[in-house]
Amino acid sequence: MLYSERLWVPVWWWLAGLFVAGLLAAEVHMGAPGLRAWLPYVLLLPLPIWGVVWLGRHRVRVVDHGGDVRLEVGGASLPVSVMSRTAAVPASAKSAALGRQLDPAAFVQHRVWVGPMVLVVLDDPEDPTPYWLVSTRRPDELVKVLDAARGPQD
Repeated sequence: MLYSERLWVPVWWWLAGLFVAGLLAAEVHMGAPGLRAWLPYVLLLPLPIWGVVWLGRHRVRVVDHGGDVRLEVGGASLPVSVMSRTAAVPASAKSAALGRQLDPAAFVQHRVWVGPMVLVVLDDPEDPTPYWLVSTRRPDELVKVLDAARGPQD
């Protein structure tokens, strides 16, 4: 493992989700006795927990599989041998990169709560994907690892 990062959601999302679920459960409860007293809490409070865990399951990794170094993002995998260049995209330029400048054939793994991204330009004639755009909290470190794995370029 040359690089690994999990893109967890911010803590305030957990708090906001639990607050909303608790508020909805209290609305259903409204002081009623019996089953309506505790069932809304049991059913509604796990939902935001599941939601933020599901949203934070995304991983960005650079893994060496016995000499075959790959960038793994979610369920997708890309060998560094097909990368022509990499660049960090700061949070201030993310809107442009995902907006009018975005190629429809690009592979995009965007997380709205993560500011910066990494641009990986491909040089593979068999792949119609021109580049990857990947959210990461440490873009400079990821670019450094990918460039080191690619080796010296001509």
